[in-house]
Amino acid sequence: MTAAWSICAARGCFGSGLPVPGFRVAAVGFFCALGAATVAAEVVVNCVGLEAGPTRTVTRIVDGETVALDDGTELRLIGVLAPRAIDAGADPGTWPMETAAREALRGLVLGQSIELAFAGERVDRYRRQQAHAFLSGGEGRRWVQGHLLEHGFARAHTVAGNLACGQQLLAAERPAREARRGLWAEAAYQIREANKPTELLRYRTTFQIIEGKVVRVAEARGTIYLNFDRNWRQGFAVSLRRADRQLLGAHAGDLKGLEGRSVRVRGWIEQRGGPVIDLSSGGDIEVIGDAKAPAAMQRPPQASNDAIAK
Repeated sequence: MTAAWSICAARGCFGSGLPVPGFRVAAVGFFCALGAATVAAEVVVNCVGLEAGPTRTVTRIVDGETVALDDGTELRLIGVLAPRAIDAGADPGTWPMETAAREALRGLVLGQSIELAFAGERVDRYRRQQAHAFLSGGEGRRWVQGHLLEHGFARAHTVAGNLACGQQLLAAERPAREARRGLWAEAAYQIREANKPTELLRYRTTFQIIEGKVVRVAEARGTIYLNFDRNWRQGFAVSLRRADRQLLGAHAGDLKGLEGRSVRVRGWIEQRGGPVIDLSSGGDIEVIGDAKAPAAMQRPPQASNDAIAK
């Protein structure tokens, strides 16, 4: 542990000087590294489909992915999923990763002006704005979502209606995941195996990342199924509407080409006999080691991100 991390661990702070009650010293030392020093190089987003929005000041942190703004609205940071107690079956308010993500976001944006950029649907069912957010200052323009992902404070995910920047979100997350940084150091966020459907059913209704080999691709009644077990009734599967086949990226026109390929899928696990992730409801799929462009949920090109630069 560096000197900066050790000092921060002893203080139990996130750059704010405030204690974090009940937080493990080891976890504090890890997550405080970000708040103890000026943030260095950040992920630069260069994706299509973003529409410039207003500039607002952050007045309050609601949770690790939601902030309150000076116009009285709340902003959901689209494309990232911060840790929650439910991820590990912990009691609300006691999960260290949830506390760490909230405090990291507080240290980054509280009292700061952020530029909003919309990726599709602007308001969710809770009447919160949903957008990408950018900080501008002496260190240049920084992508808030990319920052959280790069440092292991959130997982990448896209939802129907907000598919822009899908590949960029996954790319921002990758270094933290591969280095087991932040939440990725915790067993609760490990990548699950597709060939263990009984185990996967224990995680139904939760967001999971699953890796495995596609055994068979089938279509029935307007739905595409990627089956990971010859026993398709009980094994893990991925589903999507035929009209959403573009979610398979470079393989949208060659569904059978996915058979025998290893993929990484993320989304919420449902039970339909066996465990299922429905990409049409929200999620991502990446083809591991593919020579083609990786499959990832994204909207067809609309406009360059340069449109939102000032």
